[in-house]
Amino acid sequence: MITLRPAAQRGHLDFGWLDTHHSFSFGDYFDPRHMGFRSLRVINDDRIAGGAGFPMHGHRDMEILTYVLDGAIGHRDSLGSAAVVQAGEVQVMSAGTGIRHAEFNPSDAARTRLLQIWLLPERTGLTPRYDQKSFGPALDGRLGLIASPDGRDGSLVIHQDAVILAARLQPGETASHALAPGRGGWVQVASGAVTVNGQALV
Repeated sequence: MITLRPAAQRGHLDFGWLDTHHSFSFGDYFDPRHMGFRSLRVINDDRIAGGAGFPMHGHRDMEILTYVLDGAIGHRDSLGSAAVVQAGEVQVMSAGTGIRHAEFNPSDAARTRLLQIWLLPERTGLTPRYDQKSFGPALDGRLGLIASPDGRDGSLVIHQDAVILAARLQPGETASHALAPGRGGWVQVASGAVTVNGQALV
């Protein structure tokens, strides 16, 4: 069974510097019907104006991934990590016992677009950590593994019994993934349209 969450029905907030759509309740957007999917708690589709970003702030006990779709995002955190994450790259933070970080658009002109994905960890009190990786052409025309509990196939490590896959498909291309018994899947369409098991998603 497929349950639809149409893009136009997501929560939407526009702060000028940040134009964001929330698939699940987050911040100033609250909908008790949409609080997450299993261990998946947040998928925010963020568009960040040039030179703007999120000032230093804290998190605890959450697995936080950022997938940059267009532009780039600069990152600083209390672990001493400092990086620029380019389009096609993914960063992961295990907030664990506590981490503070800032994310900002390093361009004064170009807008950055990214997906911010939060998963509940398998347990609380983990040691905070940061990592990032470029997946680039590995996602062209196929589903590629970008995050998993064991880091297999070069994926980023997350502390949850879940996998995150991504694909960049051209018109006419197909990809498949079989769910094991008892497992569930969430499909997020970042742009364009796809058909999943005969159901059109846009």
